[in-house]
Parts: sequence; C-alpha cells; structure tokens
Amino acid sequence: MIVNAHLTQGEIPGMNGTILYDVAVVGGGHNGLVCACYLAKAGLKVVVLERRHIVGGAVCTEDDLIPGYKIDVGSSAHIMIHLTPVVVELELEKFGLEYIDCDPFAFAPMAAGGALYFWRDVEKTCESIARVSPPDADNYRRFVREWGAINEGVFEAFLKPPTVLNLGRHMIFRRTKEKSNPVEMTRKIFSSYGALARETFEHDGLRAALVWLAAQSGPPAGAAATGDFLGWHSMIHRSGVKRPRGGSGALTQALALCLEHHGGEVRLSAEVERIEVKDKRTTGRITLVGGEQIEARRIVSNAHVVTTFLKLIGAEHLPEELAKRVGRVRVGNGFGMIVRCAMSELPDYTAAPSGGQPSACHRGLQLLSPSTAYLDAAYGDYLRGRPSENPAALVMTFSAVDPTIAPEGKHTMFVWGQYYPYELADKSQTWDDIAKHEADRLIDVVTQYAPNVRGAVIDRFIQTPLDLERRLGLLRGNVMHVEMEIDQMFLYRPLPELATYRTPIENLYLTGASTHPGGGVFAASGYNTARVVLDDVRGGTGLGRWLRRNLSRK
Repeated sequence: MIVNAHLTQGEIPGMNGTILYDVAVVGGGHNGLVCACYLAKAGLKVVVLERRHIVGGAVCTEDDLIPGYKIDVGSSAHIMIHLTPVVVELELEKFGLEYIDCDPFAFAPMAAGGALYFWRDVEKTCESIARVSPPDADNYRRFVREWGAINEGVFEAFLKPPTVLNLGRHMIFRRTKEKSNPVEMTRKIFSSYGALARETFEHDGLRAALVWLAAQSGPPAGAAATGDFLGWHSMIHRSGVKRPRGGSGALTQALALCLEHHGGEVRLSAEVERIEVKDKRTTGRITLVGGEQIEARRIVSNAHVVTTFLKLIGAEHLPEELAKRVGRVRVGNGFGMIVRCAMSELPDYTAAPSGGQPSACHRGLQLLSPSTAYLDAAYGDYLRGRPSENPAALVMTFSAVDPTIAPEGKHTMFVWGQYYPYELADKSQTWDDIAKHEADRLIDVVTQYAPNVRGAVIDRFIQTPLDLERRLGLLRGNVMHVEMEIDQMFLYRPLPELATYRTPIENLYLTGASTHPGGGVFAASGYNTARVVLDDVRGGTGLGRWLRRNLSRK
C-alpha cells in the first residue's frame, strides 16, 4: 500500500498553512497516475487524491476478496499500453513492474469442433486458421497487413490531442507503404465491424471470435463507423496481450512508487467532495469528504466527466450550456459483468484437452461465442433491458502464466460477459437480487466448453454493473465511462469543448477513459494530458496562447 510522502523543504505554503501544489490530480486510476508521474518528473509538486483505500481505480488488484488469491477488480488484460512509450519512459520496471507475455493471446473453440489460436506471430496464426478454413488464412494475412498499415497512423493520432490538424496529418493524409484503395478502405472504416467481418472472412467461427473481441470496446456489431474495432486486431500482433506479475494492479502500484520517487504524493481514502469554481475558473481549492482542503494551481480530474462537472463542481457553478451538454453525454445502460473465481483446476476445454493443467489455450483471452448470430441475440436481450439469456463469455486464466496470484496448485478464472443492462426492464428485480443467478449462467456457458468448470469453482467474487458503479465510480457500469461510438470519439470525446483535455474552466483539465482515445489499459490519455498541462505551465507556443486567450473571450 502507498503511504503519503513526507513533505520536503522549500514547499510553497497555501492559505491557512496548507501546502500549495502545482497540480492536484483527482482520482488514482492509471491515467491519473501516468499524468501525475510525467508532471512530477518534470519538476512540479503533484498530489493524487484517491477516494478508495488502494490506488489504481479500474486497474487494481486486491488480496482480501477471496483469501489467498489476488483478484483484479477492473481491467485484467493489458494490450494497448505496450504501444505507448509510457512503461519505458517512466522506467516502471525499476518500481517492480514485470510484464509476462500471454502467447497465444487468444483461443477460440469452434462450435463444430477444433479451435483457433491467435499467436503474436501472424504466420503461426494463419496456420491455425488454415486448419479450420484454408481460404481464410490468406484473408487473415491480408487483413492484418492492410489494417496494420492504417492503424500505425491511428495510433500516432492516439498519442496526441485530437485536433483537426493531428487527426488529418496522422490518419487522413498519412501515406503508407501498403498499397490499398483509399476510397475502399474509408468505406470499410465507416462500415460496422460485424459487416466487415462478414465480407472479409468465410468461416463464421472465425468471424465470431474476431467480432467478440472487437465487441470489447462497447458498440454492437452493427454500429456504423466501427470497422476499425475489428481492424485494430491487427495491432495486437504488435503489442501482444501482457499481464503484470502479481495482478493487473501491479501497474498502478509501480506508477504510485514512480510518482513518489519523483517527489509526488499519493493520498488514499481522500475522497473529493467539491472542486471550487468561480467565474469560469478554479479557485484552486479542493474540499475532501470530512472537510480537509487541498490547494493547487491546476487541477486534473481523472474522474468520470459527469462526476467531475455535475457532482464535484455542480451545475450551478458551470456555464448553463456546458452543464446541459455534459448532462446529455451518452453513458449508456451498462455494459458487462464479471465473475472472478478461485479454482481447483483450470478449464479443461473439450476442444483442447489438458486435464485442467496449464496449456496454450489458457495463456490469453478465451473467446466463447459460437457464432455472430449468437452474439447478436445476446445484444438483443440487452436492448430489451434484460441480461443475456445466452451470454457470450471471455475467460481469463492468468494463473496459468503467473502462479503468484493463487495458492500452490490452485488457479484463478475471470469470466467477463456481455451484455448486461444497468437499468433492468423488470422493475421488480435489482442487480443485488439477480447477481448470483447471472453469475451461475456465465459459469454454465464456460462449462459447455469445459465440463469440469462448474465443479472446479472454490469461491467467487461477482461484479455486476451496479458493483462496478459503487466500487469503481464507473457510472451505470460502463467500463469505458461513455459510449465509444463515432459521435463520442476523437475530437468529440466526450464533447468538442473538452476533447483536448483542457476545459472551459480555466486551470481545470480532464483525463481518463472519458477522454480521447477512450477506455482500456492504454495510458494515452494520461500521457497526452500531462503534455498539455506542461505546455500551459511553460506558457505554450505563441499561437497556442493567442488562440486560447481569444477563444476564451467568446
């Protein structure tokens, strides 16, 4: 656990003898911590205020939920952060972070028999595909090549604020070595990922696996302009799926130690009650639950956009139009739930028998969705306001690659399912009422593929959409904060006036999953926000200063 750093000489006192920080970060999720680390490394006096007893937000591991086991309470698979410079630049290995490669990164048993293995090595993956659908091996090879070239530019855009200039330079007008028809590729980007899978691949089992993986971003398979949610699969061959030794929270623990190393401070059980705003600017004063006040020249909120503006600041302290627009940000009606199990043995998949012992199928993400129609039906139940009768499941058994998270000879199994509405159509039921039943249903789905699973569960910890809201502050259980559809992405995320991490409130910034480029263990938002704050601290470019000064007068 992180303890508060001792104060050093030379600190500037605030009012009433309090310390005046250069920057206060509200929320100790991984984006907030990444932002804080870069700011502290640059020499600023930084404090992170985390409401829970443990740092990490939705990238957190706890050891008291099931005794003897280390249980994640948020994200578990780390993918996109390895495409950023964050781990290397912050030297997180020096602070105890060790990543384990999960290769193959995905396993998908087929309804008609056999299984697909997705390896970091594209050719090895194509060999697996060829055993199920020979024509699709060539289709997949071409798919990875084409979309990998496009997504190199997309990723460059992810690591900068989503301005028209940045998006145009890196995504629209970027030249690639891969020869492709730009009009045709644009059409594919603006199609749905479900339609793209159908036109690209012949075998529905392969389509189902890829569509289910794409669905982890949130929008349904038929949503327009989501083609790259499928295309992004090409980048996993570059990043891989990795797992911090000791649990997902080992990342945020390392970030907290990095922050303290650079003179920053982490305050636990420090829930923010109010951010004081007057005349479209922060006063620099933060009030904690209990009355303690923190003062800072600048404030970065890693909390949900709606929480930040409508709860911590309050609509009455905002420009009326901003308050209305934040209130209309589309959070959605929940997303998924997860059952985290202590196991006597690993799933013994019929498609890949292992006797319940670690095997290649257990190393990465286990994609249990037999067909695209099956996934569509699960989403249809969600639209009707009820949990999926036959849910798709994503299974993670990271004790197969990291024995430190379970007692000797035992294992963990995390089962994530979609789709689960936060607000139920049947008003006579609550999530507290139906949590165990829905957890049973998810376990039953896994048991259909691995008959030993039901009898191997020793204990379990259930996270419904309601628990995700209560525990992690994920409003309505949306792990992406706000829906990741095209009108809430890039320079529209979460609103155009908030998209570049600065806000209309002077000296108040926004970071985290509510902002570009969105949710997942990515760290890009925290990385980008830090650079924006440092630009302001240093005065920015002459053009940037002029634009901000004159636009703020409008």
